[in-house]
Amino acid sequence: MKLPLATQKKPTWCPGCPNFMILEGVKRGIEATGKKREDFAMVTGIGCHAKIFDYINLPGLNSLHGRVPPVCLGIKLGNPNLNVLGFSGDGDAYAEGLEHTIHAARYNSNWTYIIHNNQTFSLTTGQPTPVTEKGFIDKTTPLGVKTQPFNPIRMMLASGATFVARVFADIDSVSWVLKEAINHKGFAFVEILQPCLIFHKSLLDYKTKLYSLEESGHDKTNYEAAMRKAEEFDYNVAKKIPVGIFYQIKREILKSNSHSFKN
Repeated sequence: MKLPLATQKKPTWCPGCPNFMILEGVKRGIEATGKKREDFAMVTGIGCHAKIFDYINLPGLNSLHGRVPPVCLGIKLGNPNLNVLGFSGDGDAYAEGLEHTIHAARYNSNWTYIIHNNQTFSLTTGQPTPVTEKGFIDKTTPLGVKTQPFNPIRMMLASGATFVARVFADIDSVSWVLKEAINHKGFAFVEILQPCLIFHKSLLDYKTKLYSLEESGHDKTNYEAAMRKAEEFDYNVAKKIPVGIFYQIKREILKSNSHSFKN
């Protein structure tokens, strides 16, 4: 009997949270690949994003804060036939786990990393992360954030990722990009911009500034063009925000249990 992707657990995200749309988009993206449930494994970190582990009926591990990539890599090396999905928030991937995120791109093992980015540590009530915009105020930074956020898309491109994408948290965009990422041969990085309705709802304005890379004629095989597109949004001041696939190429994949690189 085919088991459903949904579990019986009641989601405990805040009402209206974009994580609900990410959840539905992920389930539809998995189903769109035509692969069996048994062909997948999932890993989550610590944060609001990690609750998705309870709501998708896949085997896997709810791991330590910032340690999603090495766990995904271990699963993939242990069973290369699995389609491994890693989930992190921006605090998980860009603060505690930044070094692992960089090396995941460099290794190019064949798995998919999905980042739920609301530009705050929302589970712990809204503290700034490395991608929070300048001027953001919360209880820990009453005078406002003084440092410039870094750009994860540029970082992934510079680190050697062979699939780099960003979408907004709506069901159709998430399901489409996840299917593309899963079918990609190599490390696939997908960032999802998702406003936090409690601690960072100003990000709702992002949706009015999005434009599609695919519709604009962007060449996703051109590294320099991808870098130029990545620089259009610095996670600080949003005038226009490109979404879609920035970059996709083929490169040697880390896939054997002896850590050697093979085509």
